Amino acid sequence: MLGTLRALFGNEYDAEGYRSCSVTGLDVHRSVEEHVKLFGVTAVIALVVGGSFAFTVATTRWELIGLLEPGDFYTHLSLHAWNLLIFWMVFMEIAVLYVGGPMVLGRRLPLTTLAKAGWAVMVAGAVGVNLSIWFTEAPEQAPLLTAYVPLPVSPWFYATAIVFLLGATVAALPFFAAVWTEKRGAATKTLPLVTFGAFVTGVIAVEAILGGIAAFAYALVWRVGLIESVEVGIYRQLYWIVGHGTQQINLLAMVTVWYFLTHVVGGAVVVSEKVSRSAFILYLFFINLGAAHHLLVDPGMSTGWRVWNTSYAFYGAAFASMIHAFAIPAGIEAGRRQRGLGGGLFGWLTSAPWRNPVFSSVVFSVILFGFLGGITGVVMGQMQVNMTWHNTLATVGHFHATVALGTTLTFMGLTLFVVKTMFRREFVSDRLASLVPYAYAGTMSVATLMLMYAGILYGVPRRTAEVVRNIPGTDFSLAAASPLFALFGVFALLAILSGILFVVATVGSLLFGADNSGGDLTDLHAEGGLTPDGGTSVHAVELRGTFVLCLVFMAAFVAAYVLNWYLLTQLWSIGA
Repeated sequence: MLGTLRALFGNEYDAEGYRSCSVTGLDVHRSVEEHVKLFGVTAVIALVVGGSFAFTVATTRWELIGLLEPGDFYTHLSLHAWNLLIFWMVFMEIAVLYVGGPMVLGRRLPLTTLAKAGWAVMVAGAVGVNLSIWFTEAPEQAPLLTAYVPLPVSPWFYATAIVFLLGATVAALPFFAAVWTEKRGAATKTLPLVTFGAFVTGVIAVEAILGGIAAFAYALVWRVGLIESVEVGIYRQLYWIVGHGTQQINLLAMVTVWYFLTHVVGGAVVVSEKVSRSAFILYLFFINLGAAHHLLVDPGMSTGWRVWNTSYAFYGAAFASMIHAFAIPAGIEAGRRQRGLGGGLFGWLTSAPWRNPVFSSVVFSVILFGFLGGITGVVMGQMQVNMTWHNTLATVGHFHATVALGTTLTFMGLTLFVVKTMFRREFVSDRLASLVPYAYAGTMSVATLMLMYAGILYGVPRRTAEVVRNIPGTDFSLAAASPLFALFGVFALLAILSGILFVVATVGSLLFGADNSGGDLTDLHAEGGLTPDGGTSVHAVELRGTFVLCLVFMAAFVAAYVLNWYLLTQLWSIGA
């Protein structure tokens, strides 16, 4: 009888707490689902908080409105940055570890008490950071992300930031325990690719967290008077281990989700397990060195250090990203061609399930992260070009391309996937859910480009409430940049509206969506069914469509590279 019920209602838990997911085909334990939901919902709350400050920040930098005074602007900018760049991302990344680890491995989540404790400590730290920023008054200053010493930042900020980082460490321990258990009891030494990607993400996260704890603890003991001073250069090097390391966690978590969701909802296969794993390993050795571009303007860095970090070391990380940039679309093309889905050069792509918001979110993330975030990241990572970008809105445009476009779009897709497969709710409106990725990707792309142009073409500074006109030796022109700011303002507000639609679609589905427990979620299935080996083998399949896309990407990369070096030549004129 029990077997008959499980056959009819495949989403019901058995006596051991497992159920069979009709979309992924995985045996998912209740403990995994509960904690993915817990961290995912908390992440969306942080997204809402950070998004509300995105409105005030955008309407201040758009000087036609000029909503806030400079002091208030910096506070709102700090809250916007911490909630969207850190809290929204890290809570989702813990959920990604639980999906990539025990869920993919078909195990229960170990150490659930630690997982809950980690969540509670993370929440306490996040609330503490928000409160310390909001209630900061002169002579102390709102910290933004960097909180550079010797700025007199509140010691409560440093303390609560450390609390959050410690909580994230605790929350990640169950994932490592699951991997350890799997490796001890497995007949083979190879982890599934998604689990391997999640594991490398976890290792990079540990490196970043240790750097953050060291930096903030160093500043904290100074702020409470235990030491008289801090060495600014040491602090900055420690800080950027976590400052840019958090973006590397975002990158690896995002790529891991790309492999997972393109397989499940797009029918992708893995073209070469060894190549994809090698790219993850390259990240281990080189990705954190990408933080060097934040320090290139520091006079304390030696020329040799700068050259090494902006050339050979940086190329190792860029090469890894190039591999994934090829492997993901190649996997989609190979998988769909194997199933006879779409002929010609791009039929595999045009026939893809673009109305599925999970698929469109992920593919838009791949495209926009690569063309906007990836290309600009490599360009600004060059020692000479970095001088034209570093303290301008071009840098803001770059990390909005990587985080606000790339990672956020991926996590939006993952959130919608969890709504249907773990919360087991139908979308409150299929049309609304399908619209969200298109609206957000389109509007945020334009806003991001305007930030880049304002920084690259006019050198407009970042972290200010307005275009600055009173810096000696500079001539920032609001009149020249105002068309860019007008477009930025309009599309930033539209992007925020798109984010609101995402929250409405998500929360509305949880509250009012029909219960799909026991249903077969055919709208999320990859067409034609998945390959018997789980999508990891590729036979004689053409990849000419992906090859053409890679040529287009390379052309865009070369064009951006040459243009920025040309602009660099216009900064100085050499007299006869």
